[in-house]
Amino acid sequence: MKSFYAEGFRPLETKILDVLNNFKTGGILIGPGSRNVVKIFDINGERFNFKSFKQHNVVNRHVYKYYRKSKAKRSFEYAQLLLSKGFQTPEPVAYIENFDFWGVTSSYYISRQLEDSPTLMEVIVNHSFPEREKIIRQYAQLMFRLHEQGFEFLDNAPGNFIIKNEDNVYEFYMVDLNRMSFHGEMNLDKRLNNFARLTSDSEVIGIISDEYAKQAGSSADYCFNKITHAINGMVRKRKMKKILKFYKFLLPRR
Repeated sequence: MKSFYAEGFRPLETKILDVLNNFKTGGILIGPGSRNVVKIFDINGERFNFKSFKQHNVVNRHVYKYYRKSKAKRSFEYAQLLLSKGFQTPEPVAYIENFDFWGVTSSYYISRQLEDSPTLMEVIVNHSFPEREKIIRQYAQLMFRLHEQGFEFLDNAPGNFIIKNEDNVYEFYMVDLNRMSFHGEMNLDKRLNNFARLTSDSEVIGIISDEYAKQAGSSADYCFNKITHAINGMVRKRKMKKILKFYKFLLPRR
């Protein structure tokens, strides 16, 4: 086993390991748990978010032991990097990896749990959400600041932004951080392609395009067309994956 704790959290090691020993049967499950499993556990009167990453096939297990950082380690390190650059994410606590001879057998990322906070998804789907346009515009400003730093958040989906109203300013706490890319600089088209996973709601795309164009000194129409094109491409890609899975299911097994 390999573990790393953020400053100040090492005293929780014994209790965190106790949680992991009872991970399958304890805690409060968040989401379907069909791929990665996310649960909330109480430790010393505080709530912590434990994310267990899906078991990999044999090849990937080997890769994540010897050639690439595990998803848990990347989540932890990217969280620390974002915080150091002035962005928000739930406070990282630790990551833990288990191995056998061949590779990684399981890995966990632990962070503080944010309570009673909506996600950007709730804002997008609820057209009567208070200050909805303001929140969407502040999200676009956040994305511009990330792109200015060369940060490409590959899982830029609305469910991965937790929103807290702090002194009438909306802070966006990013989660599901293991997929990020870093660039010396990002041209406008690459930046706009980063919205491909966001939403097909044309009203929301319009607000984001208008605000991002203001920040970037570009045309709102250009931003709208590029974001829409990226989203449509992602929709086609997902449909194709479903079709391929369907035909794979129909093929006779040898």
